[in-house]
Amino acid sequence: MERLIEPDAFRDVLGRFASGITVVAGLDDGEPVGFACQSFASLSLDPPLVMLAVGRSSSSWPRIERAGRFCVNILAAEQREICARLGRSGPDKFAAVPWSVSEHGTVRIEGALAAVECELRAVHEAGDHYLATAEVVALGAREDGSPLLYFRSRYAVGAF
Repeated sequence: MERLIEPDAFRDVLGRFASGITVVAGLDDGEPVGFACQSFASLSLDPPLVMLAVGRSSSSWPRIERAGRFCVNILAAEQREICARLGRSGPDKFAAVPWSVSEHGTVRIEGALAAVECELRAVHEAGDHYLATAEVVALGAREDGSPLLYFRSRYAVGAF
């Protein structure tokens, strides 16, 4: 089958959709594990569900999937370095990241704009990604701050 849409064109055009940046984080054998994720959205109010897209090449996702619980930490403008740390592969990604374990056994990043704690419900294959759905079990949010955004393959800061 002939490819109608080139990957570079797809990335360029969809890069014009500004998105918030999150860190999806959980515990695996008592150790924090996570990754930066911009493909996150609310899905349902009743029951409260969210969805996220995870690259199939992620080395962190299998560990989070195995744990079955995670927190989607919505990053604040000043957390660009945290995003950069958790957006790359390698050991000790959490070494300089302030975090704590929630009462639901997920990893909350200190200073995040919001925290959405979840229990995994389903994972579907979707091209070169997995589409995961999860039920929200707890929420938390700061009253102040601006979001860290991603727009046209660069960080952007929203002032609200």
